[in-house]
Amino acid sequence: MGKSIKSEHIPRATIQRLAVYVQVLENFLQEKQNVVSSEGLAKACGVNPSQIRKDLAYFGEFGVRGVGYYVQDLLTAIRQSLGIDRTWNVALVGVGNLGRSLLRYSVFRKRGFIIVGAFDCDPFKIGEVVAGLEVICSRRLSEKVQELGIEIGIITTPAERAQRAANYLTEAGVKGIVNFAPARLSVPSSVAVEYVDFVHHLFSVAFNISYQQSRNR
Repeated sequence: MGKSIKSEHIPRATIQRLAVYVQVLENFLQEKQNVVSSEGLAKACGVNPSQIRKDLAYFGEFGVRGVGYYVQDLLTAIRQSLGIDRTWNVALVGVGNLGRSLLRYSVFRKRGFIIVGAFDCDPFKIGEVVAGLEVICSRRLSEKVQELGIEIGIITTPAERAQRAANYLTEAGVKGIVNFAPARLSVPSSVAVEYVDFVHHLFSVAFNISYQQSRNR
């Protein structure tokens, strides 16, 4: 069973599909299904078997000819490949409505992403306790990143404050950011950034609806 990454050039879409594979494999385990064929896994994930084999090939050799995949072994290998076989300490910057919701979102902790610090520059929010965390001034990020072992930052500020939040995080040594603010960030090339823009998803849904309607005319 392979564990190491065999290529540095892994498509983003492959990483996103691997996250789906993890969820599906976890469901199989809950249902006491210990072995799954490539066809069965592909159907549950909404892709074709060749796509699954291609995605997994980036990380090593998986599956047993004539048997399929051992669910627990494959799940363990994918989790190791994605780096989610450990816990990650996270800082959230921007304790507005969205930030408060994410602080209370228990799935992050269940998935191994522990929000250990909440930060904001609004003096009326500093000192407030949200989901068991005291809101700290964003200027103290550098100090707290080291103290709390923070490796990932989540930005939920208004767009005009997102770059400043990113600056605080990168200057503090954070190497990965998930940005919910509707703004593009300028960060060092060594810092990984993922953008979560709800409007883009609405665009995609609107397009798909319009496309289906045009085909049915």
